[in-house]
Amino acid sequence: MAIGPKLEFRQSQQLVMTPQLMQAIKLLQLSNVDLIAHINSELESNPFLERDDSPDGAGPAAESPNSDNVSDAEASSGEAVEGDWLRNELETTPEAISSSMDSELSNVFPDDNGESKAVDPVQQKADNWQAPSHSTSAGASDYNLEAFVAAEVSLSEHLQEQLGFALSQPTDILIAQQLIDCLDENGYLRIDCTEMASRLGVSEEDLERVIIAVQALDPVGVFARDLPECLKLQLIDKDRYDPAMQVLVENIELLAVHDLPKLKRLCKVDDEDLLDMIHEIKELNPKPGAAFSNEVAQPIVPDAFVRPASDGGWTVELNIESLPKVLVNQSYYSTISQGSKNDKELAYFTDNLQTANWLVKSLDQRARTILKVASEIARQQDAFLTYGVQHLRPMNLRTVADAIEMHESTVSRVTSNKYIATPRGIFELKYFFSAAIASSEGGESHSAESVRYRLKQLIDSEDPKKILSDDALVKILRDDGVDIARRTVAKYREALKIPSSVQRRREKKHSR
Repeated sequence: MAIGPKLEFRQSQQLVMTPQLMQAIKLLQLSNVDLIAHINSELESNPFLERDDSPDGAGPAAESPNSDNVSDAEASSGEAVEGDWLRNELETTPEAISSSMDSELSNVFPDDNGESKAVDPVQQKADNWQAPSHSTSAGASDYNLEAFVAAEVSLSEHLQEQLGFALSQPTDILIAQQLIDCLDENGYLRIDCTEMASRLGVSEEDLERVIIAVQALDPVGVFARDLPECLKLQLIDKDRYDPAMQVLVENIELLAVHDLPKLKRLCKVDDEDLLDMIHEIKELNPKPGAAFSNEVAQPIVPDAFVRPASDGGWTVELNIESLPKVLVNQSYYSTISQGSKNDKELAYFTDNLQTANWLVKSLDQRARTILKVASEIARQQDAFLTYGVQHLRPMNLRTVADAIEMHESTVSRVTSNKYIATPRGIFELKYFFSAAIASSEGGESHSAESVRYRLKQLIDSEDPKKILSDDALVKILRDDGVDIARRTVAKYREALKIPSSVQRRREKKHSR
């Protein structure tokens, strides 16, 4: 076979993800909180980006950088400018104070003797810690009120303050400090005692002795190894840990499944006493350390609003308050680019300007895409907005993508971590996308979310004397035109955290 060179023409296509396109895709799927954090990071790194804090979004008017400051000539001359009430009304020199008080400064402040003394940095730091100063620096307009708010005490700090009262030996205090570091957010001690004793170089008996000592600290129930021990410590503190209560705590799993007949036999009490004991258990705190959690729950901020329109339809508006506003400072770029020393500096300025322009454009495109997707969802879910969740239509990403002529992946990114405020409440955009369940009568299919809502309604309104089993629920739903299998009903019931018919029968029997 002869071997020789030859020429071939091939045609192919490929998608190149530029950094700008990757940034636009990233911005599209960010939530409000993440988007604000990203914008703040860009504002710090890009000199041509500015935050637009004006109410109308038109941006601040151009003004001289020193327009709010006193001129150098006026500052050097020491003359008071108009509006400088501090300099006009107060005289701060020792001679002026002495003349106004008709006495020497040493007579009023004998420790000063009219002279400023050298300040010890250590002593000054201690004084500042004991009495925070309310004065501000020359360039500050006001002081931060948050500096005067007491910081929240953590669980670790709260327990550290009590160690000196519970333990006296330095070795025991060191062990207790290690145990405090091992506590979880609920105050439980999730450790292997053998491993911990080996790591600390102490015996298991000494470790257990320290654990028993620190279990007397506040809040009651902290340092428990499990839930029964936590409940036991709180009952002992209330002097209610009798033999019957001990059996109930040791068999707490039976209470979780509402097997009250077996609990009554084990505790050897009647129905009334058992209900009283259960009531006492419910008043205890299963998470004693949770009260010291410093985590602040972030409120849900909707990205769009749906309001009734005058023509009977719906109006969709973006939440302007949640959209960060940034501007590109073109004049600043023109000023510094003319003074660039070399091509490297000019290239740096040009890259930052392009990045800033692309960021502003991407934010605008993100807002338009969210509005377009939210409007289409409101149009297709008109029955839900009017009548409620039982009228929620089955819908998928392709349905919305085809309607607004976008790709499914774009719709998926837009609906991630985005919320919409409706007359029915605030929902995540992904809430409106649910699977379709066929109709038993051959009509329009049903949304999975509406079926779950109907299922919860049936269980909430069931007769305590006639608890509905999964088979009975299937029959009722099929009579209502929903073609559903028993395993699907069981799956929906478990997703709604609804117990089985056996457990519900026990609960409703003893709750009457």
